[in-house]
Amino acid sequence: MGTRIETAQALSDLFQPVQLGSYLLTNRIVMAPLTRSRADEHGVPGALIAEHYAQRASAGLIISEGVNISPGARGYALTPGIFNDAQIAGWRHVTDGVHARGGKIFPQLWHVGRVSHSSLQPGGILPVAPSALVPQATSYTSSGFQACPTPRALDTEEIPQIVDQYRLAARNALAAGFDGVEIHAANGYLIEQFLRDSTNWRTDAYGGSRENRARFLLEVVEAVVGVCGGARTGIRLSPISPVNGAALDSDPAATYGYVAEQLNAFDLAYIHVIEGVTQGPRELTACFDFQHLRRSFKGLYMANNGYVLELALNARRHDLADLISFGRLYIANPDLVQRLQIGARLNVPDHATFFGGGAVGYNDYPGLTPVERDTACRWNSFGGSDTAATPT
Repeated sequence: MGTRIETAQALSDLFQPVQLGSYLLTNRIVMAPLTRSRADEHGVPGALIAEHYAQRASAGLIISEGVNISPGARGYALTPGIFNDAQIAGWRHVTDGVHARGGKIFPQLWHVGRVSHSSLQPGGILPVAPSALVPQATSYTSSGFQACPTPRALDTEEIPQIVDQYRLAARNALAAGFDGVEIHAANGYLIEQFLRDSTNWRTDAYGGSRENRARFLLEVVEAVVGVCGGARTGIRLSPISPVNGAALDSDPAATYGYVAEQLNAFDLAYIHVIEGVTQGPRELTACFDFQHLRRSFKGLYMANNGYVLELALNARRHDLADLISFGRLYIANPDLVQRLQIGARLNVPDHATFFGGGAVGYNDYPGLTPVERDTACRWNSFGGSDTAATPT
C-alpha cells in the first residue's frame, strides 16, 4: 500500500495537463519569477540564463525573473531588460532552449518605480514613483544593497509614456519567442505603488479614489493585451504583502476585489497571487479572503507563497487554486516536478549565491540520479516520505 502522499498524488491532477489560455500545459506546477542578477551590464541575458531556464523546462509554465521594460525601470544591478535588439536576441536563445525541451515561458514585465537607486538610473537621476515618498527599502547596486532615495513624482503627462513602454516590451517579448507575458503588479513596485493609497497621494486622474488609483494598472493591462491578447497575458498581485516599504492599502479587500472584477473585461489567462507576505508567513491570509478574490476573477487562479507538496496537493484537492507556483524550491531543484511527483529529497539552496555571480549556485544544482529516483520510489512504496518541506 502506498503512502499518504502517494495516494494524494494519485488522486490529484497537480501533475496532469491543464489548459491555460491557448496553451495546454504539461502540469499545474509553475516556476515563479526569481531575480538572480545574472545578466550582463547592458541587461542582456546570456548563455548562463538560457541554460538555467532550459534546465527547468519540465514546469508546466516558467515565468521569468522580472524583466526591465525600459532603462528607467531598473532597480537591481545585472537584471535583464527587453527594450532593445540585443536583449531581444539574448532572450531568443532562452526561449529556444525552453521550447526545445517542451516547455512554455512568459517574461515578467517589470518597472520598479521608487524601489531603485540613482546609480542604476540613466544619467544618475532619481527614480520615479506616483508620489515623492521615500520607501523603506533597499536596491541591489554594483556596490551591494543600498537604501532607496526619495523618488521624483511622475508628471501626469509622463504616465502614458510608461504605458507605451509596457506595450513595446510586450511586442519585444513576442519577437523574442516568449509564449505570453506576465505583468508585475505586486511587491511594492510601480504598478502597486499607484494602486495602494499608502503610496499614492496624487490628486490628478491617477490618484484619490480607488478607481483612479487602479487606472494605471488597467491602462497597462489594456496596452499589453492589445499586443498579446488576453489568453497570453497574466498579472501578479500581492494584496497583503508589505515588502519594499509599501504599507498595505487601507482596504485591501475592496481595492484588489475591484481590480479583479475590472480585469475580467480583458479575458486574461490568469492572476498570480502572493498569499501572505512575499517570502514570509502565510498566516496573514486569515485577514484576507483569497477565495473571494479568486471567485471575483473569471480566469485561472495561480497561488504562490510557502507552498510545499502537501499544501499544493491540498489546494487542488479542495479546488483552492488552479495552478501552484514555486519560487525558492526552483533555485536548487531544476527537476522539481519529478522530485515532487515521486517524493524525492530536495536540494538545499545556497543563499550566498542568490544575487550575482556565475554558474555556482545557479546552474550547478544536480538533478536526480537513476539511483536516487529508484530509492525515492522504493522508500515511498514502503510507507516512508523523503520529501523536504522547504517553502517557496
